[in-house]
Formats: sequence, C-alpha cells, structure tokens
Amino acid sequence: MKKYSFQSMIALLVLLPFVSCKKFLDDKPETALTTGNAYNTARDVENALSGCYNVFYATDYYQWENVMLSDVRSDNAYPGGNNEETFYDYDRFILPASNTHSYAHWRALYNGIARCNVLLKKVSEVTDAALTEERRKQIIGEASFLRAFHYYQLVKLYGGIPLELESNTADPGKTRKARSSEKEVYDQIVSDLETALSNLPDNFNGPAGSSTANVASVNKVRATKGAVNAMLAKVWAQRSDRDYNKVLQYCNAVISSPAGYSLMTNYADVFDGNHDYNSESILEIPYTEGNWDASCWGVQLYLAPEDGWQKYCVPSKDLVAAYNTAGDAVRKNANILFMTTDANGDPISWADENWNPCQDPLTGIPFNNKQKHPAGWASGDNFYLLRLADIILLKAEAQNETGNFAAAATTVNQVRSRVGLGPLTGTSQPQMKTAILLERRLELAFEAQRWDDLVRNGVATTVMQALNEYTYTCGGGVQGPAVRMDYSRCTQQRWIMPIPQVEIDANPSLTQNPGY
Repeated sequence: MKKYSFQSMIALLVLLPFVSCKKFLDDKPETALTTGNAYNTARDVENALSGCYNVFYATDYYQWENVMLSDVRSDNAYPGGNNEETFYDYDRFILPASNTHSYAHWRALYNGIARCNVLLKKVSEVTDAALTEERRKQIIGEASFLRAFHYYQLVKLYGGIPLELESNTADPGKTRKARSSEKEVYDQIVSDLETALSNLPDNFNGPAGSSTANVASVNKVRATKGAVNAMLAKVWAQRSDRDYNKVLQYCNAVISSPAGYSLMTNYADVFDGNHDYNSESILEIPYTEGNWDASCWGVQLYLAPEDGWQKYCVPSKDLVAAYNTAGDAVRKNANILFMTTDANGDPISWADENWNPCQDPLTGIPFNNKQKHPAGWASGDNFYLLRLADIILLKAEAQNETGNFAAAATTVNQVRSRVGLGPLTGTSQPQMKTAILLERRLELAFEAQRWDDLVRNGVATTVMQALNEYTYTCGGGVQGPAVRMDYSRCTQQRWIMPIPQVEIDANPSLTQNPGY
C-alpha cells in the first residue's frame, strides 16, 4: 500500500503542491514558519500546519519513548537494552530531575505547542483569497487539537506545568511562567478541544478526482471530530476531577460518528502493517518505510535481534502470565514475539537478565511485536494515536463508574468476542472495574496506555509494589539466585516525573514536584 505523509495529505485536500520538509530537527524547517517569516498566502499557512503535524515524526517521544514511559514504568515491560540508567530510572521510579531524556520530552512537546501557537496567532491575519473561511476554520481546529494533544502528554508526565499560549517572544514576563495547576492545564486542553470540535468536520473531502482510498487515508492522519471526541473522552477520564458522564458522552459520540468507525474483524490485522487507515483507526502517524524524514526508527529499538544487540521494552513475565491465564492466545501472539535465534538463525548473542541469563538456546526471549517491520531504522509501520477499541473499553469503564456494571460487561464483550474469549458477566462494580482494567491491558499493551490506566484507577502503587519480578545473573553457565526487582519507590508522589532541572535553572518561577 502506498504511504502518505501528513504533508501530502494536506496537499491532497487543498490542491497545493507537495512541499517536502527538511529533517524535522533542523532549527527552521520549511514546514514551520515563525513570526519572522511572512504569513501572506494560503500556502504559507498550510506549510505551517504541516510543520505542526511533523512533530510526530521529529521526536524520540512520539517515535518510541511514549511507549517506554508507559509500558516500562508499568507492569507490562522491563527496560531491556543493557539497563541503561535512563530507562532503569524510569522503571524503578528513581528518575532524577537531571535526566536528559525527560528534558528532551519536555522540549519536544513544548516545541510542538509553540508551532501551534504561532499558527493560531497568524492564521486570522492572512488575506489570501485562496484561503477560504471554511479552510481557515479547519486549520484553527487542527492546530487547537494538536496543541491540546501535546499538553495532554505533558500534564500526564509532569502534573501542573506552565501554560504557554503565545510563542516567539523574548519577554521574560511571558517566557518565565509559573506552573499552572493540573486542573488549569486540563481546562485549557478542554477549551482547545472544544474549539477544535466546533471547527472540524467528521470527514475531510478530497478534491475532484481523488480516489476513495486517498480520502480515507486523509481522515485517519488528521484531526477530525472523531479524534476530538476521543480525546475529550480520554481527558475527562484522566484528569483528577474526572467526570464519567462526560466520558460516556464523548465515547458515544465516537462510536456513533458519521465517520463510521468499527472494530476490525481480526485483531492481528490491526497490527500487521498491511491494514493502515482501517475502520478501527481514529488517528495514526503515517510512517513511510525508507524515508528518513517520515519513517519510524523506534521499531528497531523494540524488535528483532537482526543487528545483534539487546532490545528495549522487553515484555514482562507478569504480562505474559496475564495473557496465558486469560487464555488470550490471539492478542499474545499479535503483541509478543518469542525468539531463540536471530534473523540469520544464530543463537541470540546476549544474555537476558529476566528471561534467559545463561543464553539457554531452548529458552526464548520475548520482544514487543506491536509493529513488526523495523526496516533497518526506517520502519513504515504506522502508530495509532487513537483507536476505537480503546474508546469502547473506556465507555465500559464509564458505564461501570456510573453504576451500570451489567451494561459495562456487554460493552467489554464487543472487544473480547473478536479474540475468541467468552463473555464477561457483571456481578459487581468492583469486580467489573478489575476486569475492565485487565481487558485494557491485554488489548492495548505497547500502545502507551497501561501507566495511564493504573494511575486513573488509583492502583499504580498497589500494582507495582506487589509485582514479583526478578533478575538473574549467570556464572559459569549456572543461573544465579533470583533477585526481586524493587518497586518500593513507586509512591503516589512518583506517579508524575520531576520537572527537568534545566528548566528549573532557567526559570526562577518554576517549582519542583514534591518528593524530588
């Protein structure tokens, strides 16, 4: 299947020539105009919008570390690699404020926000007749959605953060902002999403002559009402002052959307790399294999020992046991790949401290297999930012939390039935809560959801401190004693990460999170 980048999707709709971007880590990519550039034409605005979307390609955060921050911090995965300090610190909840990866996430997400800020400020000033009022409204909706999406990542990671709603200024009064409260950040996210909802269509229509496949692709990689409603559902569930009636409202809006979202018949098809832009997809990042500006290097860090070194985000024994106990072979086999040899048929060349410390050739090591085609650091496997199964299970959660646990069971069973599992029966609200949390784990492993689920349900500390996970050494070919992995530092204060020290040093108005 031919793959399309965000830029070409935009060009398809507005009949503008495709504008290829430079590498997104350049200081001034063509696709991200600043206030120092002229915003004179419709094309300028479309280029700037493309720059807002291109943040999904440019950062470690969206390429792979959002999964590390969720699944590795949870009970789903071990750090892997060689237990580098950065990821070991994530896993054991001892992350220092000086961690360079954490600062990179902060900087990348605020960079995405800054691009949206500039565009939202400038789009109203463009008088080019080629920029129709309908398109102007859509651009406002898309930029508002993207700003909200990035702020959602930040507030989950760090709690209350500075709300930056205007960019490209050197005024310390505007750049050295104090932290807003978590509620204030979420309120701004909701405000942006409501703006997006009022300005975006259920579906974009391509120009005359566009193929049905091309138009369908566009509607899976750009913000639509479906994506906005999905985000509003997730936001109202995740914020501390959650409102499950609103969660239910927005989940239903997605499920009944004119966009016609529906579950794929076969779970494995959703992740095989051959069914991009499918009916279950609400929003995805359209990676292009072999294109260094628009491919995903993150898959190579998870999967396949073809290059002879230990990979990251190694599935935990607890996760594998959860699949086995549930009899869930379909999702286990789709999400986890056990291997004893590399791509050349040679024994795997490293000892895995959790699964195979002595390199027993008969003992397989598991890999995160959600995306399946590393393609030598240039994968074209798309990554779902929002998909329907997540929203269906979130609806079940909202039904249960609002007292209708029997209806919640019926909703969950829509997801269970396609993987051949028998129906749940609603016996009590607490039992259904536990069942839904497990179902989300089995369905959404390695999709950057598990940590949020544990926090939202208030069980992150309980689950992590109760884990019986072990590491092993090997001496002279003999496996050493089990050493229990220590999650005692997973207290509620550590559910959010420290504000990066670089930011604290640069901004005297910032304060650090308690406990760091």
